[in-house]
Amino acid sequence: MFQATIDPVGGSLAASAAVACLPLLSFFICLVGVKLKAHVSAIISLAIAIAVAIFGFNMPVDLTFLSATQGAAYGVFPVCFIIIAAVWFYEVTVNAGRSDDLRKLFDSIGGGDVRIQAVLIAFCFGALLESLAGFGAPIAITATMVLALGVPPLRAAMAVLIANTAPVAYGAVAIPITTAGNMAPGADGAAATAVHVAQIVGYIAPLFAFIVPMLVVAILDGKKGVKDCWLPALVVGISFGFVQWLVSNHFAYELTDIVASLVSFGVTVVFMRFWKPKNVDEARKRFGLGPRDEAAEHELTPVRTWMCLMPYAVIVILFALAKTVAAAPLALTDIKIPWPGLTTVAADGTVQSLVLNYLGNNPGTTFTFNWLSNCGSIILIGGIIVAALYSIFNGKGQFKLNFGSAIAELFKTCWKMKFTILTIGCVLALAYVMNFSGQTIAIGQFLAGTGPLFALLSPILGWIGTAVTGSDTSANALFSSLQAEAAKANASLAGVDPELFLASNTMGGVVGKMISPQSLAIAAVATGETESTLFKKLLPWSLTMLAALCVLIFLYSSVLNFILPA
Repeated sequence: MFQATIDPVGGSLAASAAVACLPLLSFFICLVGVKLKAHVSAIISLAIAIAVAIFGFNMPVDLTFLSATQGAAYGVFPVCFIIIAAVWFYEVTVNAGRSDDLRKLFDSIGGGDVRIQAVLIAFCFGALLESLAGFGAPIAITATMVLALGVPPLRAAMAVLIANTAPVAYGAVAIPITTAGNMAPGADGAAATAVHVAQIVGYIAPLFAFIVPMLVVAILDGKKGVKDCWLPALVVGISFGFVQWLVSNHFAYELTDIVASLVSFGVTVVFMRFWKPKNVDEARKRFGLGPRDEAAEHELTPVRTWMCLMPYAVIVILFALAKTVAAAPLALTDIKIPWPGLTTVAADGTVQSLVLNYLGNNPGTTFTFNWLSNCGSIILIGGIIVAALYSIFNGKGQFKLNFGSAIAELFKTCWKMKFTILTIGCVLALAYVMNFSGQTIAIGQFLAGTGPLFALLSPILGWIGTAVTGSDTSANALFSSLQAEAAKANASLAGVDPELFLASNTMGGVVGKMISPQSLAIAAVATGETESTLFKKLLPWSLTMLAALCVLIFLYSSVLNFILPA
């Protein structure tokens, strides 16, 4: 049996944390500095993580490699499975000839302004998908949709990655916040803690939601875009942020992003009825597009409009059912697999982990094979339904779709994504090795021991956790307990609600999501860009948001503490 320690390198927490940073630093240096392929960078970084675990953190060789296999398995299923299903789902709509109709529909909504259309897709529709699915599916789907508008690949990828920040805290029916409550329950229990954390996040996330649509416009079309589209971008951001605060503080926090995305989209559509976009044709030229074809928009009959929207209606309905009335039955199909070699069966039949974290708890050596309840399966089922409906009702000519060819496209998608699968598998293997060996917690404990500076540095833990794992939920599972205990033990934070730091961890993950290797790989495969290019472009945005968040949390822990809900 192996139990992780936080200071195995010379008995020094600082030295142990520094050594633990080597796998992460190596990945980003290989990706950006040396400009190696993402899968090569991931393999090198995984090798370094394994070496650090064995020689720096004294983890047995067999348990180290077995930890990597569990991480790789999770990377392939469900993470890569979700991405493959999402990309294939969109390819079905393309092969059915409906992607052009969808572009024409958004032309009619946005007055032909590609920038506004992209905001509606990347931010509003992306938030709806994030609230229902998460785990990378919104990035894959919205990236391909924004590309269909005629946006260049690099700007499309950057736009959807930044747009994906605002809804992450309440994503996948607010699983990150529920996880935070479960990992660090207060005196009133886990459920009450989650509610309170959701309320605090409701005073932080909307401030970012206000500005994210404006940032998306700036990425799409620079200063000219902001000058032309600042008002509708503000309408999108303010309506979304206000509803985020309202629902998270006064209704069911699990529904926060669902309601916010629908209201924001509806408010913007109504607003566009009374506000005329500016310099539309000039902007279209900068995107390499011709003038707006209003005649083509009139070709959209009610039937064609419905047929281009039908796939996304199917997805929303399936996810709504899967996360509500069907949630419990679907969960019954999950198969819990104690990972071979990392667990053992006691004489009384109970399963015991051979790996323990520094507190003596199981760090997660049971693999959940959620073959039916995971997001990828739901998207795959949706794709099959859509392909069947299109093959039966789609019509002839440009809209003709053969069901068999649609299914064949699924295998083509898998082959196209082979290096993405390898990258994500290696990155998740790295994350599990770092987590199980104690590397991640060593970094966290070092930051937690910074005294009065902890309030300023607290979001960095969530940022690191999500940058490594690609999941705000995973980041909260890693660091929520640490955040709460560090806040309680820190004399300089006496009188400050410890649950502020659970919210801080959650929001740190929000601004770290855009640079996680998982997110970069998804956007890269959807747009044809490289992970290294995207990382280089997005890192300054992520760091700027992180700096702003750190200052905000520090203010909320001191002079602005009276604003937060009690």
